[in-house]
Amino acid sequence: MQTDVNVAKMLEDPEFKALTSQKNRISLILTVCEMVLFFGFIALIAFQKPFLGTKISGAVTIGIPIAVGAIVFSWVLTGIYVFWANTKYDSMVRRIRERLGG
Repeated sequence: MQTDVNVAKMLEDPEFKALTSQKNRISLILTVCEMVLFFGFIALIAFQKPFLGTKISGAVTIGIPIAVGAIVFSWVLTGIYVFWANTKYDSMVRRIRERLGG
């Protein structure tokens, strides 16, 4: 079958292997960063309630800017992935498709 031949050809392609390796690497790095951020914040909530409840101004506690920072950092990690995908990944996929006829 032609499709099986194309898939086997693609899976053996060194450029495709490099692409999947790069994608896996960046995905793993960003996932680990997000998990450290999330579970670190949850650990702070669980074990450092008095610290998070420390008032910094009026009714604002230190936990509020930390929570906002966690959300913003998550957006930054997403933005990093989107930037990488748009600038590197998409062009590599396009190049492989053109070369392999897909």
